[in-house]
This record gives sequence, C-alpha cells and structure tokens, in this order.
Amino acid sequence: MGTRFFISAVPFFDSTMAVHAYRMMAQDGVKLLGAAEDFRMLGGELLADALEFVREIGVEPFAGSYDLFIDISKYQLLIGMPLSMEIPPGHVVCIVNRDTLEDTAAHAKLGMLKRKGYQLAIEGLPQAISMETAIGFFDYILLSCAGPDFTSELKAIRPYIFKIKLIITDVPDMETYKRMSGARGVLLSGDFYSQPITQGKTDISPLKINALRLFKELNDDSFELGTAATTIERDPALSISLLRFINAMNPDRSRKIDSIRNAVAILGQKEVKKWANVAISVGIGEDRPSELTRLSLLRAKFAENLAPAFDMAGKSGSLFIAGLFSLLDVILEMPLSRAIAEVAVEDEIRNALLNKEGKIYQVLSLIFAYERADWHNASINMVKNDVDIEVLTEAFLSSLYWFRQLLDAIDEESEMDEENL
Repeated sequence: MGTRFFISAVPFFDSTMAVHAYRMMAQDGVKLLGAAEDFRMLGGELLADALEFVREIGVEPFAGSYDLFIDISKYQLLIGMPLSMEIPPGHVVCIVNRDTLEDTAAHAKLGMLKRKGYQLAIEGLPQAISMETAIGFFDYILLSCAGPDFTSELKAIRPYIFKIKLIITDVPDMETYKRMSGARGVLLSGDFYSQPITQGKTDISPLKINALRLFKELNDDSFELGTAATTIERDPALSISLLRFINAMNPDRSRKIDSIRNAVAILGQKEVKKWANVAISVGIGEDRPSELTRLSLLRAKFAENLAPAFDMAGKSGSLFIAGLFSLLDVILEMPLSRAIAEVAVEDEIRNALLNKEGKIYQVLSLIFAYERADWHNASINMVKNDVDIEVLTEAFLSSLYWFRQLLDAIDEESEMDEENL
C-alpha cells in the first residue's frame, strides 16, 4: 500500500506518567501539501489510511500491548468501517466526533460496533444525546483543555466521572498535567512529557554519575575500545544490558556474543559505541517514565533512517546519537546545557541540541514535529529539505518495526537467560 500520508501515535498517560494507550494521528499528505485537494476531499474521508495500516500490520507496532484509539469519520461509519475491513476489535477504540451522533444512521452503526466488541470514545460533550445515554454507550469521553468551553465541559462531566473514562487532550506543559491528573482514572495527552527542562536538580545520583562517566569515555575523540571495555565490565548491570542489546540486534543469532571483549572484537568501535550509548541511556532512564526511553530510541532510529533523505548517509551514527540524547535533560532532570556538558559529544551534535542549528537539527526538528502530529511544520520542513512524504513515513514505520523487534529479541534473550539459570 502507498504511504503518501503522515501517521503517528500519541501516548495517553495516567497520573503516575505510565502509558495506558495511544492515539493514532493521520493526515493525508497529498492534501496537506496542496495537491489535488478537491479530488481528495471526500476520498480522504472514505479511504481511511489509518485503518488501512491497522488492517495491514495490526495494532502492536503502534501501541504494543496497549489500546489504540483511532478516529472514525461519519462517512467511514456509514460504509461499515472498521467492521467491513475485518479489523479485530481487541485493543481498538473507535473515536467519533460528537456531531456524528446527529446522524441516526451513523448512530446505529456505532451500536453495531459496540455489539461486536469494539470500544467507543466520543470527542467533546454529546449534544444529540443525553449524558445518561452517552455513559451507557461510550467507554471514553475526550475533552481538549485548549478548547474555549473546557472549564464548563469539565464541570458538566464531573457527576459522571465514575461511570465513563475521561481523557484530557492538548495538555501544554507539566504544570498543567500535574493540576489535571488528580482526578481518579483520568488519562492525559499533550507535549508535557517531553518538554525541555529549564531548572533541575543540583546533584546527580551516584549510579547516574558512573553512567555519565561512561558517556564521556565512549563519546570522547580519544575513545579506545580496550579502555571502554574495561570500564563497562566493572558495571555488571550495564554489561548484561549491553550484551542483551547487541545480541538482540545481531543478525547472526547463531553466533552469540557472550562478553564485552568478544563484542569489541566482532563488532568494532562504531557498533559497540552505538549500543553502549543505548544501554547507558536506558539504564539512567529506569527511574523516569518508560515512554521517555521508548521515545529516545524511536527518535534515534528515525533520525538514522532519515540520513539518506538529508544527504547525510555518512552522519547516520551522529544522527542516531543526537536523537538518543534529545531527551537527556528530561531523563536527568536538569537543563539540557548541563546535561550535554556531562557527556562528550561532537560539536555538531551539541550545536543541534543546544543551539538548534545545523543540518542535524533540521532532521531533529522534522522528527519533533512528526511525533507531535504537527503536520503543518513537518510539511514546511519537508519542502525546505526536499524530503518526500513516502520516504518520511517509511522511515518512521521502520523505526517502529525496529523498536518492536528490539523488544521482542531482548525478551527472548531474557527468557533464555532464565532457562539457563
């Protein structure tokens, strides 16, 4: 199937910053970029690119074992989607706009989906039906805190908060998240979880100090594999983690790498440096929301995948590290300038992360817009850098597949280790 559209997955968090679900965000790239708008206007409603992708590859690449929320238009409902596409109802939540309920035929189609086992969500307070009817029909209600009527909508939903699950969208910052997350069972989405830290702790835990020392050693210009291997071997947890990552992505699974020295000899400096950085990043992020680790890895692979599109094939490793370190301030809970000062990275990466300048930053800024479903700024970046939408979407999907493959392989490695105990 073609990939001339944007597609991403936005996480829903609870009050502990644990992820509970994802929302698929899709946009017709042809329409957004201004081509054939009249021809595609109704077609975009009927073709259902997001649903097509779920039918082709399933829910897991986008949401793992969590639920995936998918917007369904009135026209898609009327022609029988997603039921007619034979998409299994497990882990699928269909979102409809409240205006959809004004069409009795569409309303009836929703009832059919409900009976077939699909979960249903409504965006905005219902107007065509009462709240009493809605809570027996819908599993979730989504309210945007950026909407002009949010305060009154929140007040109206309060009596029903124990009967329907509330999701607050467009949460702009961590302060708003903390204020909104107090209600029982509420889920929230927005940019808050990956925003830059401007103030932070004045000290770093001893475990993280050791990790930062390793970062400096690995990324220093005078990096020597033998010395790094000795340092890594002194940290048993890091050694195990690094070997799991390396073995997970080792194409020749018949040749198991069982020591850091062995890894150094077989893989060489570039690959060992890459996976050691991944292992350390995951390690220092264990006390932070797991979504940050996921996002760091996805950014790293997404950036690496985009290297050819930006004529930076020779810089793919630098792009990987830049994406991996782009959330270092959030993970370490300190301003990015200090976090970057704690690790040794090349000047081009430092310039991209701190000053938002250079070719590497052009790649990162496209990734940041894409993951937020900010299709407008993503398309501007694409036009400026002559990046084709199919290349962009394939690079994103490839990073999703890579991440799932990585997790599956690590799980397999862990099970094998347990069996050998």
